[in-house]
Amino acid sequence: MDFKRLRQKLLLWYARNHRDLPWRRTRDPYAIWIAETMLQQTQVKTVLPYYRRFLNAFPTIQALDRASPQRVLTLWAGLGYYRRAENLKRAARRIVREHHGKIPRDWNHLIALPGVGSYTAGALLSIAFDQPFPAVDGNTRRLLTRVFNAKNEKELAKIARRLAQQAQPGRLNQALMELGATICLPRDPRCGECPIATFCDAFKTARPLMTPAGVRKRPTRKIDWPLVLIQSGGEILLRRRPSGGLLGGLWEAPGGEKRKEESAKDALMRHLNGLGRHVKSMVLVGEIRHSITDRRIRATIFNVQLRKRTAPPDSTWSWIASSSLQRHPLSSLTRKALRLVAES
Repeated sequence: MDFKRLRQKLLLWYARNHRDLPWRRTRDPYAIWIAETMLQQTQVKTVLPYYRRFLNAFPTIQALDRASPQRVLTLWAGLGYYRRAENLKRAARRIVREHHGKIPRDWNHLIALPGVGSYTAGALLSIAFDQPFPAVDGNTRRLLTRVFNAKNEKELAKIARRLAQQAQPGRLNQALMELGATICLPRDPRCGECPIATFCDAFKTARPLMTPAGVRKRPTRKIDWPLVLIQSGGEILLRRRPSGGLLGGLWEAPGGEKRKEESAKDALMRHLNGLGRHVKSMVLVGEIRHSITDRRIRATIFNVQLRKRTAPPDSTWSWIASSSLQRHPLSSLTRKALRLVAES
């Protein structure tokens, strides 16, 4: 394999064809760190508005460190994988306290930060600091598997390191990611438009859909998850999920997974933590679909209007004014439920 010529073709293609994205117009390590964290398991078109809002609210590491966790989660709400936001906040505190407010340029210090794995560290060191480290995301992994017929992670890592051990490692890493995201697609690779098709083992052997070794897709679970919106006098009763778990720290309408033998209303009574006696007159509003990681959720939405507020079951529940909901980090499922009720 002529690695030098392969790199030249990749860099030339990237210079002519890369998408104009805001994080590619800066060498600010903080802005690149935010972008690379948001882009983990999330599409570019989804990230763009969140990236702009987040940097407007927290333009520096110091601003992120000073922000309240609720404010950070509120701006992240809807982007998913909320542990990323929690780790950004924790890492900002470490950077301010231990690194004088500057993202470290050393691999060992960088990888020790909360939420920074080998991909994020490699992306930061190569793109922001021009250091020869690979950054292998899912797109790059698929591309290198097809081009080099890599059999395992060890082979992939060796190939990625060799490609990065030259000038412009950041642009090379971005070229690999961009080619994987726009041309070397999972199901319908556009081999006729690929600048390195002549190097590609999968193309030459007519196996364009070759997938990375060892990568297994988790089976999806179909779940029934009824929710109820309990309202009274312009306020809505929500509960906050425990931090550290799935959707940690987000506010949500009460409800939960339904057992096979239960009706939707029986499941709600079980999840309402003693509030069932107050919400007997539930009105069925409709149904929505939602996905969280490997879960495919069918949510039956009910609405209840109480004449007077009932006491929350415990400190994780709270009556929140409808006019201030935008200041709270709400789960995407609850946002969908609120829209459905408002439209009805």
